[in-house]
Amino acid sequence: MEALGFGAWNATMNKIINKLGDLAVEQYTSIKGVHGDIQYISDELGSMRAFLCKLSVGGGDHHDDEQTVDWMKQIRDVAYDIEDCIDNVALRLGSEPHGGCGYKLRRAWYVATTLQARSDIAAEIGDLKLRAQHIGERRVRYGVTNPEKPKGSGGGGAAAKSASGAGHHPPASFRERDRLLPASLVVGTNEPEVMKDDIGELVEWLSDVRETKKTKILAIVGFGGLGKTTLAMALYRKLTEQYDSRALVQMSHKLDSLELLRSILEQVRMPRDQGYGSASADPLRQIEGFTEAQIKSKIKNLLKKKSYFILIDDVWSTSSWQNISDTLPRESQGSIIVLTTRFRSVADACCPEEVQPENNRVYTLKPLTEEKSERIFLERAPGADRENFKDKIDLILKKCGGLPLAIVVVAGLLASNLQSKSHWENVTTSLSSSALESELTTEGVTQILDLCYDDSSSDYQTCLLYLSLFPKGSRISRKRLIRRWIAEGFIGNKPGKTVEEAGEDYFNELIDRNMVRPVDLSSNGKVKNIQVHDMILEYIMSKSSEDNFITVVGGHWLTKTPWNRVRRLSIQSIDREHGKTPIERLRLSHLRSLTAFESLKELPSFPSKVVILKILDLEGCKNLPGDLLDKICRMFHLRYLSLRKTDINHLPSRIGKLHYLEILDIRETYVKKLPTSVEHLKQLTHLLCGNKRKRLGLKLTQGITKMAALSTLSGIEIGQSSSTTLANLHYLTKVKKLSIYRIENHYPQPQADKIYARLRSAIQTLSSGSLKSLAVNDDSTDDDSLSHGYFLDSLHSLSDPPVHLRALKLSGKLSKIPKWIERMENLERLTLSLSVLRTNVLRIVGTLTTLFSLTFFLNSSQLSKTVRKTLEENTRCSGGEIFVPAKNGDEADGKLTVLFPSLRLLRFMTPVIPLLAFQEEAMPKLQRLELRFGMLEGVHGLENLSSLQQVLFGVNSRASQVAKEKVCQIKTSLRNHPNKAGAIDDGYNE
Repeated sequence: MEALGFGAWNATMNKIINKLGDLAVEQYTSIKGVHGDIQYISDELGSMRAFLCKLSVGGGDHHDDEQTVDWMKQIRDVAYDIEDCIDNVALRLGSEPHGGCGYKLRRAWYVATTLQARSDIAAEIGDLKLRAQHIGERRVRYGVTNPEKPKGSGGGGAAAKSASGAGHHPPASFRERDRLLPASLVVGTNEPEVMKDDIGELVEWLSDVRETKKTKILAIVGFGGLGKTTLAMALYRKLTEQYDSRALVQMSHKLDSLELLRSILEQVRMPRDQGYGSASADPLRQIEGFTEAQIKSKIKNLLKKKSYFILIDDVWSTSSWQNISDTLPRESQGSIIVLTTRFRSVADACCPEEVQPENNRVYTLKPLTEEKSERIFLERAPGADRENFKDKIDLILKKCGGLPLAIVVVAGLLASNLQSKSHWENVTTSLSSSALESELTTEGVTQILDLCYDDSSSDYQTCLLYLSLFPKGSRISRKRLIRRWIAEGFIGNKPGKTVEEAGEDYFNELIDRNMVRPVDLSSNGKVKNIQVHDMILEYIMSKSSEDNFITVVGGHWLTKTPWNRVRRLSIQSIDREHGKTPIERLRLSHLRSLTAFESLKELPSFPSKVVILKILDLEGCKNLPGDLLDKICRMFHLRYLSLRKTDINHLPSRIGKLHYLEILDIRETYVKKLPTSVEHLKQLTHLLCGNKRKRLGLKLTQGITKMAALSTLSGIEIGQSSSTTLANLHYLTKVKKLSIYRIENHYPQPQADKIYARLRSAIQTLSSGSLKSLAVNDDSTDDDSLSHGYFLDSLHSLSDPPVHLRALKLSGKLSKIPKWIERMENLERLTLSLSVLRTNVLRIVGTLTTLFSLTFFLNSSQLSKTVRKTLEENTRCSGGEIFVPAKNGDEADGKLTVLFPSLRLLRFMTPVIPLLAFQEEAMPKLQRLELRFGMLEGVHGLENLSSLQQVLFGVNSRASQVAKEKVCQIKTSLRNHPNKAGAIDDGYNE
């Protein structure tokens, strides 16, 4: 029954039943007859859910039974209507008076003013009871029977689910074993081993472009899931540094040529070392008003007489290609255009080899060989017993037909229980003989995805289908996703775990099952962002649409739009000419979640239609309506509100009316201060604000210190007006993460001493409680002559230092590290200003036995004359270069201590990196070294890092030729690295 999306709303059914239980004990049940109706509905829904659970794991032909499908849809609709009714009760009746002065009078007034609402609610609950009763009777009347497991079933499809322990998390994930994913599993971090021959051949063909000053066009064609995009991206990363301009765009079934051209223009106009969200990105907003003809003209003028690399992914028609191709000038200084497509006819039309065969090429990507298929399978199912399961592996690889996507998905399915023979048997039996055995077909891939989907738990399926609300190619943030799952109510409590930890489990299961691809890692080794493969996204979008789980408007694929009731709406890229009409026809009175990725122009009246919205995510939306904020403040059921990267500059005082709000994200906006009414947001757990890139924070106010439920307080600013407020920070006893982006220090020393003392006291108090992560940036001024010094240098005087922290970041004006750092026995992540980098500091930090990642950071604006002198002095004091020591102690005494015994990640994110030298046996567990810089003095001794897997180079576009040559020298030395460490090129964005 998973094909009908039972997993997508099983969690919702449980949540509704719990809500009914809560409602049954509240004062609203004094309405005549309501208590009995609520109890009946709850019992009936519980019975229906139990029956559906049996149906979902049963055998037979129930999956294709239209009668059963229709009956399930009726249950789903009535369940959602019940939830709407429950949530409307509190909204329509408000809070009933309790005791106190004039209680009887207030009670009488309340009863009189809510009389009609109470009567309407009673009638609605009665109707819902009758609907539930009729649905139950209809099951019996039309013979929707209790399923039985087919006799002699070997465990195919849903039958295998029960036997294989569906939904169990892998016993030992990559994070539990190494805590840092292998480089080969993170998209974009390593050249795909199985594609090295393809990459080498194509790089050689493209290598003479700059010399000949010709434009070469390469079309990569192949079946979906073969790795066309992976190959194209490998070329893009390997070659783009040589070109003046570059752009990467993705096409879709539904062509929006204006949006594609706008994306190209934004990318070729943007400075190479700047990214979205930077200060230079603001002027790009004027592009929104350009016509298609204006955009084409500007692209031609920008690229004319320049070298460029343009990658156009997933071209579906020759007409869509032609519209872009005509815009790209051929009279360039040597350029490359790469496109990918599933269709040979499109490739031939876009890239006719008979015309200028030396400059046009169609490259057909073929299925993997048996050897390469096995290599990928064993890499994605680590621990698989090749000897004992050889026959099974061979059978699986044969049925996957050399398709990388199919191989990794099946490997992820097996990885959940690699040691179970019955699990292997069930999986191999369930792979039907038609699935990819002799010919690659969409149906065959769908069968494999069905098998993996049906094998998983209903909670996991819900979390997976939720990904369909993000546009094709999106980088989906781990934290954003988990917080939204929680706000939706998908994540329940688990014994011994917080709801956030339970959410992490589901996120990790998505990765372990290979249904998503990791693309970035955080400093703690966790996956920071993920992407969904196009074919998997298309699959889950189909399932989501089928069950009316998420409605997507303006996405890359054509999906059926449910005009009657929309529960979760995702507004993506929209055809400006035709986009408004279908949205305006939607019925939004039942809307619970709204996500927009561009703007709300297409839905100007939406706020007036919604009363039970729980999630509003407008991250990155432009030109929001002027009255939107006031309307948002009337959405009393909101739990998640994201206005990140919008152009808002304030929040109304009515924001305090959102009593259920749990997450407020106003990062990278112009909001500098919150209204005093925020003190009423008693359920707010995450307040995310400020701009890390620009080092601007939200002013700390009294209202913030009264948010007793806060777990995350990120992006605040400490100023003179915060002095008295700092004394109240200790009331935030549940804060686990505190990030201070800015500390004002333009005032006399007595005031500075007072503010610093109170801030130190607050840090001490919070760290003795729940605080686990502290970040302080103290570089609000470039004045090197302040008499009172800087806050960071005053931290050494803490009487009760935060030794229990797991993460600490001290960036800005720091001249020495606090002595108490060596006592931090639980510290896993440490970020320090580059200004303290000395060999003796490394000896101190190296004694931290639990340290997982170490980062040295410096912003270019901090590189004052004083800082430069400090860096030079540090190098001199370290003997002319910064030695990275391996051990501490006296070898003669035999008392040597290994330094950095747990360090996996070392990062330098600075304008200048001094000469580094790794001693023999230094950092024995280090797997990844990141060097992001504008100037590099040099790096020696990489061969002494025995566990090194990869070195990432982020070279600023303004870096000198000498620095770039040193990078080439380091890459050359890596070829002889005993661990075969790879090199990765990435842009350096401050």
